[in-house]
Amino acid sequence: MRITVFAAFIFILSGSLHPVFAQLNKAAIDDYDNTTIVGEMGLTVTNFGIIGEGWNNPNQASCRYKQYGTEREMVELMSYGGLWIGGIPIINGVPGLPRVSTAIVDGAFDYGEEGFEFTTSAADGDTIQTRSSISSAGTSPLASYFSLEAVSHQDLLADFKDTDSEIINHVPLGIEVHLESYAWSHSFMESFVILDYTITNRSDLVDSSGTGWDIKDVYAGIWADASVNNMNYKSRWEPGSGFSWYDNINSFERSYNTNGYPRNIGYQYDYDGDDGWSRAYFGIMALHGPNKRSTSHADAEGDWYTYYNPWRWNSPENMDIPEFNMPISDEERYGKLSSSPFYDQDFVQSHEDQPWLDLPNSWMMLVSAGPFGTLPEDDGFVLPVGESINVVFAVIGAPWSHQGSSNNFDRRQDLIKNADWAQKAFNGEDVNGNSVLDAGEDLNENGVLDRYIVPEPPPSPALAVVAEDQQVTLYWDSAPELALDPVSRKLDFAGYRIYGSTKTSGNTAQYSLLAEFDLIGDEFGYDSGLDLVQIYNDMGLEDSIEIKGHFYHYKWVNQGVQNGWPNNTVYAITAFDSGDEDTGLASLESSKNENRISVIPGTPPTSDVSNYPVSVYPNPYRVRATWDGDGQRERLVWFRNLPASSKIRIYTLSGDLVEEIDHEGAQYNGGDVRRVPSGNTVLSGGEHPWDLISKFDEPVSTGMYVYTVENLSNSHVQTGKLLVIK
Repeated sequence: MRITVFAAFIFILSGSLHPVFAQLNKAAIDDYDNTTIVGEMGLTVTNFGIIGEGWNNPNQASCRYKQYGTEREMVELMSYGGLWIGGIPIINGVPGLPRVSTAIVDGAFDYGEEGFEFTTSAADGDTIQTRSSISSAGTSPLASYFSLEAVSHQDLLADFKDTDSEIINHVPLGIEVHLESYAWSHSFMESFVILDYTITNRSDLVDSSGTGWDIKDVYAGIWADASVNNMNYKSRWEPGSGFSWYDNINSFERSYNTNGYPRNIGYQYDYDGDDGWSRAYFGIMALHGPNKRSTSHADAEGDWYTYYNPWRWNSPENMDIPEFNMPISDEERYGKLSSSPFYDQDFVQSHEDQPWLDLPNSWMMLVSAGPFGTLPEDDGFVLPVGESINVVFAVIGAPWSHQGSSNNFDRRQDLIKNADWAQKAFNGEDVNGNSVLDAGEDLNENGVLDRYIVPEPPPSPALAVVAEDQQVTLYWDSAPELALDPVSRKLDFAGYRIYGSTKTSGNTAQYSLLAEFDLIGDEFGYDSGLDLVQIYNDMGLEDSIEIKGHFYHYKWVNQGVQNGWPNNTVYAITAFDSGDEDTGLASLESSKNENRISVIPGTPPTSDVSNYPVSVYPNPYRVRATWDGDGQRERLVWFRNLPASSKIRIYTLSGDLVEEIDHEGAQYNGGDVRRVPSGNTVLSGGEHPWDLISKFDEPVSTGMYVYTVENLSNSHVQTGKLLVIK
């Protein structure tokens, strides 16, 4: 059986050809619709070595930061990226020519072409697997994936290999790869995704003798077609929007962290920030490799180092800077993986007065590390058949730290901060980063250097929201109060903060702090206590309320909220701790994205036609009302005071049926109009939107319309009129 996966077609944009994949037939199961949904970095992860989804689906993040931000903050950083692995096969004791296996390269548009060299099997289970450390008792959509083996809030696991010899111009190196990507929602860890690769020598699978070969000096890298753009400003999917691949600049951050190791971040940014719409950085950094990391390229005591190479999209020759040519053979790709002109002082000095990297273009990026292996040999390492190495990278997003036009060190401070947190997250107990379990580092006293152990805030509470008429009621549980910090081993919960989406004109912040409640007597916060939000029973004792099988202990009401305004009312409740004086760690707060929920207040369902008759608002409707979007499908009117189960019909004055809408208030959560997408949105149950699109999928004309609302429980019909004015 052949399984439909990918085919390719090409868009021509600003004179550039970049791959855009559709469907083709391949005897494997390719899984390419899994995206990290915790935190602010939305990254698509596949089971064939590619990251990103090529901007094929506007509803799926490719590499989006901040994925939960405002329209101006929601920047796409990269269309596609992919793993490159190179090494030298030792066949019959003789080193051969370098071989490089790649997930994707410049100019490749179709599976089977040179460059798409990692594959999966046709087994049903050979797809992305998900794990989560979020408790199964929580209300997060990832709670159903809870596993004691999970490393992060969202683990995505995949396996692939390069052993398909039928790919054009592909000579397999003979490797299998196990990928585990990790993403967190903590506010200090929400801006990166870690890619943890285990690479195994399985050349015995492709060697005709079945014995395989050793692989000398393995290098691994991430190739990226980065292009920092905000699709809300210049959309890739709207012809004539002004979208361009050619307005970005690459660079290399070589500063040192506090442990004395170079960061070596390959990064890209939009050269002018697109009038404030694309002020973000995209970065790739190597976090780990086997053996000892070098502190500099000249460090003879270290074993491996990081390399960075840029080149222009699909440009085999660069007449200005020959060192920036696109590699087109395995030998050239291995050369890029294992070297960088930035460590050649003659090269750097000869170009120091030329703006050779400060000119915007469609820049590719390769960040690599090595040499790797499990056995030392001569001046390098060897990876024998059946043995494995672990190589780890981070994909990082960050805002510009100031809004100036100069890409100086101060503007990169958030990029550096996020990169340092990615390194700390991987290091875990290895506080000084030397890959040795030193005295005082074994926090859990198990004698093992454990990675991915970081200080954690209490988790955000489970949140339930009830939408009512011009008010929203929030309920949350007390689970964060029992959370043990993995580093300090203390119960350090201090309080809760309630946030709502910012509504003040001119304020571009995503959230405003609405309220804060904290414990009394812990010498931290305002000592307001939790009594103001605690649920009590009739006897004055602490109690809880059950909603859909979950018990909630606190309640807070936000009054005076406008009805029917989509995407304008978002809530989140975080938990924060008191910090740790012993270690000097400041108070940590959970992420607003853990339980963020969109709400559209409105009237509740009712059959009381005397006091609460059905009506529609705004009425009259004027085209391009304040709450409308820009497109014809982003207009809205709302029917209110609807019965719980009802049918809405809209007619012209001559009696022609314009549209018919089924309303089931208990189940309705959007999805039938563009402005109210289905998913994590709470509605009141007694209102339903109409986008003024007819049953013939056409915008309605101006004029008077008649509507009827039938109560399906008793067949009672109410009528009314709606006036549409330009």
